[in-house]
Amino acid sequence: MAKKISKGMFGLFFEDINYGLDGGLHAEMLENRAFEFLEGHGYKDHYYQKGAYLYGWNSYPDEASAKLSILDIEPLNDVNTHYLSVKTTADNYGFSNKAYDGIFMKAGSGASVSFYAKTCGAGSVSVKIFSKEGKELCTSGEIVVKGKEWTKYECKLSTDALIEEGLFTVVIKNPSVICFDQFRMYPDDAVLGLFRKDLAELLKDIHPGFMRFPGGCIIEGNELTNRYQWKKSVGPSEERKSNWNRWAVHGNDDGKKDIGSFPYYNQTLGIGYYEYFLLCEYLECEPLPVMNVGLACQYQSSELVDSSSPEFDVFVQDALDLIEFANGDVSSKWGSLRCEMGHPEPFNMKFIGIGNEQWETDKVDFFHRYEAFEKAIHEKYPEIKCCGSAGPDVTSQHYKDAWDHFSPRMKERADYSVAVDEHYYVSDKWMYENVHMYDNYEKHKKVFAGEYACHINGDRKPQERNSFGAALAEAAFMTGLERNADVVLMASYAPLFARLGYAQWHPDLIWFDAQRAYGTPSYYVQKMYARFTGTEVIEADFSSYEKDKVYVTASRDDERIYIKVINAGSKDVSVKLSDITGNAAQEFYIMEGDVDGCNSVEEPLKVSLKKKDETVSEEFLSKKNTIAVLVFKA
Repeated sequence: MAKKISKGMFGLFFEDINYGLDGGLHAEMLENRAFEFLEGHGYKDHYYQKGAYLYGWNSYPDEASAKLSILDIEPLNDVNTHYLSVKTTADNYGFSNKAYDGIFMKAGSGASVSFYAKTCGAGSVSVKIFSKEGKELCTSGEIVVKGKEWTKYECKLSTDALIEEGLFTVVIKNPSVICFDQFRMYPDDAVLGLFRKDLAELLKDIHPGFMRFPGGCIIEGNELTNRYQWKKSVGPSEERKSNWNRWAVHGNDDGKKDIGSFPYYNQTLGIGYYEYFLLCEYLECEPLPVMNVGLACQYQSSELVDSSSPEFDVFVQDALDLIEFANGDVSSKWGSLRCEMGHPEPFNMKFIGIGNEQWETDKVDFFHRYEAFEKAIHEKYPEIKCCGSAGPDVTSQHYKDAWDHFSPRMKERADYSVAVDEHYYVSDKWMYENVHMYDNYEKHKKVFAGEYACHINGDRKPQERNSFGAALAEAAFMTGLERNADVVLMASYAPLFARLGYAQWHPDLIWFDAQRAYGTPSYYVQKMYARFTGTEVIEADFSSYEKDKVYVTASRDDERIYIKVINAGSKDVSVKLSDITGNAAQEFYIMEGDVDGCNSVEEPLKVSLKKKDETVSEEFLSKKNTIAVLVFKA
């Protein structure tokens, strides 16, 4: 009987790392929009934060005529209590926002701006974008702010000309004292009004089967205070508590380095769980949220909640409440909140991850924690599919211990864990040597390859590590994932996004700056597998070609046959296809280039999957250093 391939086997892993969300997929153009940012300090078990409430904001044009202060008396709400007070002493002065690398707007585009304000008297303000040279590029016109109560104001900006590195500025017409809070600036073309269009479209073009979110290590946090708490990410945007990002202190764990390169990396939670579910709907993929199990990041902290304590029960209840939020009736507590937010229909969530990258130790009882979650979830929601964790790698004792726990239980009860999450960031050599890694897994063991990537070229610029050589190794390794689809149910590359100049981790699937984005060669490998994989594996022995580093996999659905040929060797090789298909290919796609070749904002398609008008039938000449897809009629 042919091996069935899970629908949507190849998907996405999303984590707010490398400014991938705020500053990236989240279309918000301003930084520290609610005056709540913290400055991250410290190292393992010694973290602390300082208020950086004015980070990103400056007097315009100088402090002499505009004094900025942070207040917390009579705030807009009790969740985000800090706000900006501006006192100007001359006409047409105010304040500006850093906005990452400055405001970018395409010619002929627009953006919506909003903010809350109050004043003892009245004042007239304008939102303007200035060039680096101080030239006014666009303006909202005058907005009259009046009254002692917080009031929301909205305006539009539009431009006929390209704006690059623009300065977002609020100009106050006459000397005044005005308080401001909760700024927003979204481009008019934002997908769902929330997501940066080019980045969202790159994701959609993959045709992913699922999206795992919101991480990654941010689920755990460097300490439990900054773990991801989904309940704080829903409801009105203004009432979501800003959070310092675990990646703000990345690299500070040697006991000597107190502050790193990105101390102001925070999470506004402008994109929360509700918006993640909306994104999955837009992408037409399954949501796979992952829950904290009462542990801070095991790499970065020893902090935990005792699994026998009442505090641990809160973590379990959070998982149950999330399922109700996603799928519950509108009459339920959390289902009604989803309805209030604009989505009365359930999101039909099927999967949940229990723990991110946890492993068992003499102090961490992860297996007991997993069982507590699994039991509570399946008692109330037996249809939900739980995912376990094999730890941070597939080579250590942690991995062996995990399978010693999960394997017998999965054999006894298939619903104990739908799949165990395996992670590997490895060399190209490892990937080639482990193409057959899953051939010998017992069939009751099910795997979620939740984070993987080929790590080579460590001495090159971060974005140049995403070479074609890395993509070749990943494509070859993935032939083993597809061929063993009865064991490997899901797979996702990691990390997903990186903003140029803001990366803590590399390589990454998609790189971008303020105005441009591109998929790496690895992106096109993921796209190839997601788009050109059938519903069942075609059993054919192509192992004889592997002596020349040529790797082949074949699958089919009711209408088409898909054959992928990865030639990572040093010579051209003829691959016989007549045993699988007796007709000519309907479609032929190929990736080719130098193994050190990379894409860039200047050459986004340099190494990408391109359609060829060539006839391929019984014999396919696979050229060295190429990745090919052949599509035949079934």
